[in-house]
Amino acid sequence: METIVSIAGGVALLLWGVRMVRTGVTRSFGAELRRLLALSAKSRFTGFLSGLVVTGALQSGTATTLITTSFAAQGLVTGAAALAIILGADVGTTVVVQVLSFGLHWLSPLLIACGVFGFLSSKRTRHKNLARITLGLGLMLLALQLIVEASAPLRESQVFAVLLQPLGSEPLLAVLVAAVLTWASHSSVAIVLLIMSLATAGVLAAPLALALVLGANLGAAITPLAVTWASPVAARRPPIGNLVIRTAGVLAVLPALHWLLPYLELLGASPERMVANFHTLFNLAIAALFLPFVRQVIALVTRLLPDQAAADDPGRPRYLDDGTLETPAVALTCATREALRMGDEVKKMLLATGRVLRSNDEALKKETEAADDMVDRLHEAIKLYLTKLNNEELDGQESGRCVEILNFTTNLEHIGDIIDKNLMELASKKIKQRTSFSAPGMEELEDFHAHIVANLDLAMNVFASGDIELARQLLRQKSQVRELERRYIENHYERIGEGRPDSITSSSLHLDVLRDLKRINSHLTSAAYTILERAGELSDSRLREKVKAGGCQPRGVTAPDIS
Repeated sequence: METIVSIAGGVALLLWGVRMVRTGVTRSFGAELRRLLALSAKSRFTGFLSGLVVTGALQSGTATTLITTSFAAQGLVTGAAALAIILGADVGTTVVVQVLSFGLHWLSPLLIACGVFGFLSSKRTRHKNLARITLGLGLMLLALQLIVEASAPLRESQVFAVLLQPLGSEPLLAVLVAAVLTWASHSSVAIVLLIMSLATAGVLAAPLALALVLGANLGAAITPLAVTWASPVAARRPPIGNLVIRTAGVLAVLPALHWLLPYLELLGASPERMVANFHTLFNLAIAALFLPFVRQVIALVTRLLPDQAAADDPGRPRYLDDGTLETPAVALTCATREALRMGDEVKKMLLATGRVLRSNDEALKKETEAADDMVDRLHEAIKLYLTKLNNEELDGQESGRCVEILNFTTNLEHIGDIIDKNLMELASKKIKQRTSFSAPGMEELEDFHAHIVANLDLAMNVFASGDIELARQLLRQKSQVRELERRYIENHYERIGEGRPDSITSSSLHLDVLRDLKRINSHLTSAAYTILERAGELSDSRLREKVKAGGCQPRGVTAPDIS
């Protein structure tokens, strides 16, 4: 039991080290790596090289594959180019295995010390992430050493020998077991390093170790397919093509393992070198054989998985790309684009409100009410997307932007509710009661409505740009709208005093419309609070309460004053 617990601890430390390296690289160079993938996808050869380089840095073929499939889903790369990138990514995953197979365990204390002290002493985000990479590499080396030392007693264990016997005599079963372990851990690098450690300790015979490496490569192709299963068809084709290629490669190589052993020994007779070299050679052979035929493979997959005609669903997010979540700066940009799209939909609702109140259009009223459901779905999608971001990996600026997005979209959702549940209800009463506003009253409502629409555009510009002067202008609009409402209410009461029948019969509706439009404006002006508070232009008395939303840590964001 002590041996099993020690090995489990070593495996957990290995997985954590791999994750720290991937996270550090993504945080430091994530945007640049994504740009490299996008620019290099013009041909299958440049795509292959970019996939190799990016994955060599990330040490996560799954991360590279998810980024690539998101590009394919958006039509930024072809399916063939995406498959070429994935083939390069598979070769890239062998880099760290090759490096660590040279027995660099003595580097572990040095890397851990440099990583820890560098992280604690650094103030700049990029320096902290570089220290995280160094620490992750040190932990990986330490984990491999722990696994080798802990597994030494297993060489003499008869029980463990009995457990391994079925895998040794049934190589296909060994492949399936390793594939499942790789899928469960989401890291072929960690599983291959584990296999290398057990082979070094003499626990695994060479043929069994090589069969397990084949399984790890097969499992690495299953993981991205499982993650993208609910994605559009274009995003699923490259992972399926990669799985087809890897399955063919595994089935072709598996019967020839004993024949390949003497040739692998020529490159390095030690178990760790054999495992590392076989892992690299298998991926290079797969790339060399199938890279010229990626178009044909994608064409075959397209026959099996043809395009499906689907109606455009405006409530479905367009810019929320799960492949960007490990790069917070890019993920926040995606969320900002989706929030602005949500703002455009709310603007359509607001414009339709003016037409409904003027023309009593029953069909347009129903369309506007239905649009609120779509706005609610977008708000929910943005909120869930941002909660997937890891708080610990957001710096202060990113955390603040996360809260700004949640605050802005929440206010947009409230505006949609006001239009749906208040203004459209007032429109229904106006239609049913055949009420008409007086000509001056209708003119004032249209003018007031135009001010609110203009402020919605201004609020979206403030949210997108973070411009302080625009934020000041938006905040000034709040008092101007309040003054405009007061003047129009006085004018309305004057018309009632003059005994105008249409003003008297529509009085309640008229005042309620003004009130609800003013409430909408109050939600809009809240976009200025965060920016001005961050610039030190708001007093503490205006900060009613901190907003805590989703997975982002709040930083003094104020709730809107809807008075």
